[in-house]
Amino acid sequence: MKRVGDWQLQYWQTKGFTHKKNDWTNAALYTGIFDLSRASGDEKYDNKLIEIGNEVNWSTGNNRLMADDYCVGQTYSLLYMKYKRPEMIAPFQHLADSIVTLPFNESLEWKNNIQSREWAWCDALFMGPTALAYLSSATGDPKYLNKATTLWWKTTAYLYDPQAHLYSRDGSYLNKKEKNGEKVFWSRGNGWVLAGLARVLENMPTDYPGRGKFVALFKDMAAKIASLQQPDGSWHASLLDPASYPIKECSGTGFYCYAILWGINHGLLNRQEYLPVAKKAWLAMVAAVQPDGMLGYVQPIGGSPDKVTEQSNEVYGTGAFLLAGAQLYQYLKEHKQKFK
Repeated sequence: MKRVGDWQLQYWQTKGFTHKKNDWTNAALYTGIFDLSRASGDEKYDNKLIEIGNEVNWSTGNNRLMADDYCVGQTYSLLYMKYKRPEMIAPFQHLADSIVTLPFNESLEWKNNIQSREWAWCDALFMGPTALAYLSSATGDPKYLNKATTLWWKTTAYLYDPQAHLYSRDGSYLNKKEKNGEKVFWSRGNGWVLAGLARVLENMPTDYPGRGKFVALFKDMAAKIASLQQPDGSWHASLLDPASYPIKECSGTGFYCYAILWGINHGLLNRQEYLPVAKKAWLAMVAAVQPDGMLGYVQPIGGSPDKVTEQSNEVYGTGAFLLAGAQLYQYLKEHKQKFK
């Protein structure tokens, strides 16, 4: 984890940021860097996140209702809970206070730039509800989590296939098929959802009304995802047509590994059944880490299954790897066993 995280910090130092500092891509990475800081006890990772937050004045993106643009709010809330500096969440809380008052009553059909106003694509379930849920934990105010819950199920009603136990990427994919005739279910897209589920549940009190429905969805998806793992431990870019993209893909794999380990650590998934799945996934990702610490085989930005190479890297893939590593580290600490 430190080798991968240090490679990212070194990349920023030598080449700068590839995306805006409060962009969703980096926001996904920050979640992993925060967990690396927590696992390692090395303050340099937190210090970098705080430096970035100060540079952007703890702001979110320009499009106030676009879930991508406030994904970074989850890390702001995590830092606030640790350091208790009000400026870390003040801008995002101001935005969230307006979000929770809105009706969000549009159709989620993929037209008229709907993604700028509603959670109309499955990736949004890692971006929006997580940010609102962590803000509820940071402030003690359930209204943000309540809104996240309402909107989660609106998106799920439209994009979730209860027979497949998977999400379509957006409305334009509801009837699309892969070469083998199966429906298009994108690996990273469903990775965003399963990781988002874990992060929402992490901020949901055990007696929260409707928590059981979230737990049931998490378990259903985890079982389906585990059944689709490839022999090398990874998941390919297309979940139901892996042969069309016959190579591992590390962003979806990272988010699945993270969510499954989180489920084991929180007693939602059976250890004997799921630990071998997580172990194979982790080793597949470790094998994709190059000597300098760059994680390869990460599918570029997109909205559907696509090709990857050994040299493919993106910040959200690094974030997923670090999230998974932190959960594995927690598991090993608690169970006092070696990971052989």
